[in-house]
Amino acid sequence: MPYEVLARKWRPQVFEDVIGQEHVTQTLTNAIKTGRLAHAYLFSGARGVGKTSVARILAKAINCEQGEPGIPCNQCQSCVEIIDGSSVDVQEIDGASNRGIDEIRDLRENARYMPSSSKYRIYIIDEVHMLTLPAFNALLKTLEEPPAHVKFIFATTEYHKVPMTILSRCQRFDFKRIPVPQLISQLEKIGAKEGIEISKSGLALIAKEAEGSMRDAESLLDQVVSFTGQKVEDRHVTEILGIIDRDIMMGATRAIIEGSPKECLEIVDRIYNYGYDIKEFYRALMGQFRNLLISLIVPQNSMLDLSESEQEEASRLAERAGSEKIQALMNLLINREEDLRFTSHPRLILEATMIKLCHLGDFLSFGDLLDKIESLEKRLLGTMASDESPEINRLSDTSAQWVSERQREDHLHSKDVNENALTWDDFLTYLSSKSKVMFNILKDWHFQKLNEKTLEIAKGSQSFSSNYFEDTDKYNELSNYCRDFFKRNIKVRIVGNSKVLSKTKPSASAEQRRPEAKIRSDLPSPVQDILHMFQGEIIGGSTAKKAAHDNPDILNKKQEVTE
Repeated sequence: MPYEVLARKWRPQVFEDVIGQEHVTQTLTNAIKTGRLAHAYLFSGARGVGKTSVARILAKAINCEQGEPGIPCNQCQSCVEIIDGSSVDVQEIDGASNRGIDEIRDLRENARYMPSSSKYRIYIIDEVHMLTLPAFNALLKTLEEPPAHVKFIFATTEYHKVPMTILSRCQRFDFKRIPVPQLISQLEKIGAKEGIEISKSGLALIAKEAEGSMRDAESLLDQVVSFTGQKVEDRHVTEILGIIDRDIMMGATRAIIEGSPKECLEIVDRIYNYGYDIKEFYRALMGQFRNLLISLIVPQNSMLDLSESEQEEASRLAERAGSEKIQALMNLLINREEDLRFTSHPRLILEATMIKLCHLGDFLSFGDLLDKIESLEKRLLGTMASDESPEINRLSDTSAQWVSERQREDHLHSKDVNENALTWDDFLTYLSSKSKVMFNILKDWHFQKLNEKTLEIAKGSQSFSSNYFEDTDKYNELSNYCRDFFKRNIKVRIVGNSKVLSKTKPSASAEQRRPEAKIRSDLPSPVQDILHMFQGEIIGGSTAKKAAHDNPDILNKKQEVTE
């Protein structure tokens, strides 16, 4: 007897055997039991998820002579003929090779005749989207008012290519991709029945490679067994299917997060020598960082295609990197994917990308930075509360004024003209209660003009925050705040600061608020920018020495700020 592949041998013969499509099988079973059968069904979904198998089971169930309603017996003449593919009353047509109007005309002519031995004449058209438009038009009338003894079952992987006139005449069922746990469970069952020795981790590799298709999973298992025999090891699965080893993927992820370009280059060299597809590795690397982000946001989630040990390692790496850095790494990978897709030197692009990923360094959001600075301020002020001057502005004091004298006069004048008019200073006050990050950035920027439709502001002098609103999400958030405050749609226009810096000089009030800018000119420029942006100061003198003597942690924190 010739060998029968696992995909055909283990094809479901009753609705209960169908994996992962309970919403379809239950509906069809109830329709058969209650006698509410439609004249046309459309099954859509990915490859290998059971569309044609369910169509055959449905054909057997409604023509079965001995079984219970909705449960074919698989023993009567009608069921046996359908299983063998020799039934005259159930015709399975390939839409790709019988796609013309002549074939559909023949179908219409044959549909008029009564079934020879069964209750219904059933037409199963696979890949129905491949039919030509004239063929669809020829089918419309028959599909709308078919004979009572005719049923149509269509199957397609691309339902959007089926004309709406056809879709509106059918009951449509969407087949889902089969989850990995259910694929593994079914493969374990097949392995036990077939005498195949394979670990659960090996079955997990096959299930992930199948991408939700039961037929693909069974075919891959068949292929692996043909290579190894009845005893299968995990390394055999990766070798025969060309799957990139999980240890390599985890090592690459660890090297990027730890910032080790040397290890990254060694991993790329191993991938190249093993013959792995560079683009496939890149896709897997993106998926790996996706797993890290999910493990950080929703631990122990079913969306993670990882084993327990891999989940623990992924969680450890994710907590070490943080969500902000992982998102920055993913954004860079996504932006560089197009370069890899069209290049003639994929290895070079991969190496350059991984080196750049390693050099991203520690990523700290503005929100995290503010939290750290506020925590530092509280610790510093806690030991020096008795010697503190009440005039000193705090880092977190959002009421500190920063506008120039000319702008202050304009503001006062505008209040005299119209007390109800809303100004830039009013908006900053409003913004301080909504987003402390944006307030601390915009208070150092320069107001240009405000009219009914446009708000124009110029960037500040600090490169530290000049590119903050280049992020579309941040810009849209600022626009929403402007709309909510000014009660109208306002377009925010951000211009450079070169003209502003050349034409304006620091006001007297600004100079009073920045005494350290003159006294401590020896400080690095980035430190001066941070001090100005957060209205900070360098605490010196005997008070600081006394505080440092009483609490050594203050000195360490001061060193962290200057660094």
